[in-house]
Amino acid sequence: MIVVFGSINLDLVARVATVPAAGETLAARSFASRPGGKGANQALAARRAGAGIALFGAVGRDAFAVPALALIRASGIDTAGVKEVDAATGLAMIHVDDAGENMITIVAGANAHASSASIDDARLTSATTVLLQFETPPQESLGLATRAKARGARVILNCAPARPLDRKWLDSIDVLVVNAGEAIVVAREASLPEEPSAFVQAVSSRHGITAIVTQGGDGVVAATTDATYALPALAVDIVDTVGAGDAFTGVLAAMLDGGQPLPFALAAATTAGSLACTREGAQQSLPDAAAIAAAAPSLLKQLRINARSP
Repeated sequence: MIVVFGSINLDLVARVATVPAAGETLAARSFASRPGGKGANQALAARRAGAGIALFGAVGRDAFAVPALALIRASGIDTAGVKEVDAATGLAMIHVDDAGENMITIVAGANAHASSASIDDARLTSATTVLLQFETPPQESLGLATRAKARGARVILNCAPARPLDRKWLDSIDVLVVNAGEAIVVAREASLPEEPSAFVQAVSSRHGITAIVTQGGDGVVAATTDATYALPALAVDIVDTVGAGDAFTGVLAAMLDGGQPLPFALAAATTAGSLACTREGAQQSLPDAAAIAAAAPSLLKQLRINARSP
């Protein structure tokens, strides 16, 4: 079982030729509102990959809450831990350009009131994977990570949006997932190398955890205390990169929670992140288990693994 504590948003998406510069007004080619939020996106990605999911977070008592949770509830995810609070449902305002790249502004709203206190210790066992991000209050996530780690649960942190991580954080997790930009933020605060391959090795060596850096079209690098891993991205025609990182993280959690070894988990997650770029939207673009299973084996053959010296 995967316990996801994270954000639930409604995404307001404008398609534009190029993202606007400061002071510039552009006419969008189209507009759509879609469910999103890193917590919800990753929960749905893991669910579509076959995992059992319980989502914990907060929405407002407003008209945006229903569409924000529509795909989550339709998927069969347990939403008993999603609370209604006296704040507006979270929003993400997104520009997507012709190259599929995006620029995003987050309005936390109800997500800022999410509490991990409602997650009972009985859920946090050695059979549980806890998945966290940073669109909900960091102190709530750290408290949950600390409780979960002490009870033998696997704790995965996607350090997004980027923020520095102190030793308390890095000693409370089992897996760290960042993109290249997020790795730089963590590295500068912790006096670690910024280059992705050196970063994952340094984090893993210093804290004894699995460290992963996603690099978009350049693929993924990862390290454990025993080995390093490098994997290219799946070759796809990019339509929209929104949600690709969430697809990766959610599927990685699903594979590890299901007992898959790290090499296959990395291949499946990278496949999911790549496939998510071929469709518009965050949650609508998330691939299902069949699509991942069809493409992941060929990508797994390209995985490079190097043993690390003691």
